[in-house]
Amino acid sequence: MLSVERIDLSYGASRCLRGVDLAATPGNITCVMGRNGVGKSSLMRAIIGLERIQGGRIMWEGRDISGLSPADRARAGIGYVPQGREIFPFLTVRENLETALAAAPRGSKVSDEMFELFPILKQFLRRRGGDLSGGQQQQLAIARALTTRPRLLILDEPTEGIQPNVIKDIARVISFLAKTRNMAVVLVEQYYEFARDLADTIAVMVRGEVELAGPVGELDETAVRRLLTV
Repeated sequence: MLSVERIDLSYGASRCLRGVDLAATPGNITCVMGRNGVGKSSLMRAIIGLERIQGGRIMWEGRDISGLSPADRARAGIGYVPQGREIFPFLTVRENLETALAAAPRGSKVSDEMFELFPILKQFLRRRGGDLSGGQQQQLAIARALTTRPRLLILDEPTEGIQPNVIKDIARVISFLAKTRNMAVVLVEQYYEFARDLADTIAVMVRGEVELAGPVGELDETAVRRLLTV
């Protein structure tokens, strides 16, 4: 289980996270929502160790990982798909997948399951990442994160700029991983309908704080939409 407990994060004099709590449990999908600039991506980066928190703690599977490096958090079972995908454009699909093996046990290989989840990648193994469409690059980014067999998967806006048919494929894979592989999933999402249909829990952020959170079926949809309206 992931338990983010009252964390604070500042960039210089600017405080972007204020006492944020968040939880994610195996088999469930937690969606973090909010307007642009409220701290969603900063929260994801704090969880994976790319930003150092100034207060609170981050617990993963009963262990305080607040002081661990991103590499050690990856080895502890946390996978990350960044906003913007950040695939390597001049490496092939296969080479992109293999870069993730640095955080996997020695002798690990890319599992054929990646190609069962994303069949298009098998067709393009020798194609450079930069030659893929945006949707294909997103599938590659998710597959790369899954290569280390994480028990917690964090995705920062996985549907951003993606065509509707690929969004459906990504939603199917996320749901499959949570429900069938008992994986804990945390994702940042802008679209309420997507989050409502996919997530078990939604947390809505406002100005660096979680303003509203709870199981999807118990949240006031009008209140959620009001907090998301620009």
